[in-house]
Amino acid sequence: MYHFYTDKANIGDNSIMIYGDDVNHIKNVLRMKEGEEIIICDSEGTDYHSKIVSLGKNEVIAEILGSGISEAELPFRVHLFQGLPKKDKMEMIIQKSVELGVYEIIPVMTKRVIVKLDDKKKEEAKIKRWQAISESAAKQSGRGIIPEVADCMSFKDALKAAGEMDVVLIPYENADSSPEGMKKSFELIKNIPAGSDVAVFIGPEGGFEPTEVDEAINSGAKVISLGKRILRTETAGMMLLSVIGFVNN
Repeated sequence: MYHFYTDKANIGDNSIMIYGDDVNHIKNVLRMKEGEEIIICDSEGTDYHSKIVSLGKNEVIAEILGSGISEAELPFRVHLFQGLPKKDKMEMIIQKSVELGVYEIIPVMTKRVIVKLDDKKKEEAKIKRWQAISESAAKQSGRGIIPEVADCMSFKDALKAAGEMDVVLIPYENADSSPEGMKKSFELIKNIPAGSDVAVFIGPEGGFEPTEVDEAINSGAKVISLGKRILRTETAGMMLLSVIGFVNN
């Protein structure tokens, strides 16, 4: 069934109201009719199995048939601290990360970042577009939440934010990729506690400076290996999210 989102304030005991762009999408793009069933999410992890009962000019009203915790979410919250890549790579990273279960995406300015978001208006426009991509990917993949794309952070501030989390992982090309090293990396991923907040740091093109990795380790991060091959910035996060999701789902 198609997935849509609404504010929790629009959910009553027996009915749900949908406003905004989704009204046009339901009526004029999907051409749905009264009586058709849909899933409506409150963006906080609860899915409502619903039936359309009214198609108004500015709203859609649906009857609640049942509800439950979304089965599309990971058992913990993964916060992706992504070094800003060049061109439109960030759009693909956001789209695929949302499909793979990320909870939040935080763009990070590291020492080797080439792109500079030093204009506040341009940064706000970028974040707005990235958030729209996140919402679209969440709908497509049946997520129970819409992952937030946060404002861009410095690497120092990112480490400070990650310091409040339960697990901090930083894939690094110089990490131990021997069978024993890979086993240690796998154990760290496998033993992520349910309900925890997990920070994942991915470097930009060119990776992290060694001093940045040292700073991360001193802040409590665990260095892991993704194997003997060096992955692009747009591949590394997706690879790790795929492993995290597969092992812990």
